[in-house]
Amino acid sequence: MVQSVELLLDDRLDGHVREQWESLRVAGIDSQARVRTESNRPHITLFVAESIPREAEEAARAAVSGVEVPVQLGGVVLFGGRHATVGRLVVPSAALLELHAQVFSALAQCPGIPAHIRPGEWTPHVTLARRVPADRIGAAAIAAHVTPGDPAGTADRIRRWDGTAKQEWLLV
Repeated sequence: MVQSVELLLDDRLDGHVREQWESLRVAGIDSQARVRTESNRPHITLFVAESIPREAEEAARAAVSGVEVPVQLGGVVLFGGRHATVGRLVVPSAALLELHAQVFSALAQCPGIPAHIRPGEWTPHVTLARRVPADRIGAAAIAAHVTPGDPAGTADRIRRWDGTAKQEWLLV
């Protein structure tokens, strides 16, 4: 399973994304709302690897202490082919790109880093639904209901997610 470092959204943005999860669920799309665990929360994945050793985690913690990043949600984005991941883009501010670069630099020696997470390849987004069949992508995009003036906010907490143990803890 994967190990990750994730940026958590403030309460307002978190609530907005959860409303979109629910809209997708009501439209018959298997959204993130289906996951009923305390650790399931809207987030921006900053880093992914097969494993993150404790000493690397400490280096990442030191690199990002006191972080507060403005977050502006953008349009709907699709990843994949026959089955897509549907998300909301996050406008890549200088502060967000710098944070991502700092986290990546601190963890660059971890094994199994996918190419799409590297600086210059990374697409900041918040996942709304996974494994959406091709014939439901249009319905998913409509149900995500992106509107002018969608809320902006901040992110000031960074968590570690251990996909094997299904556990989370805060780095910052």
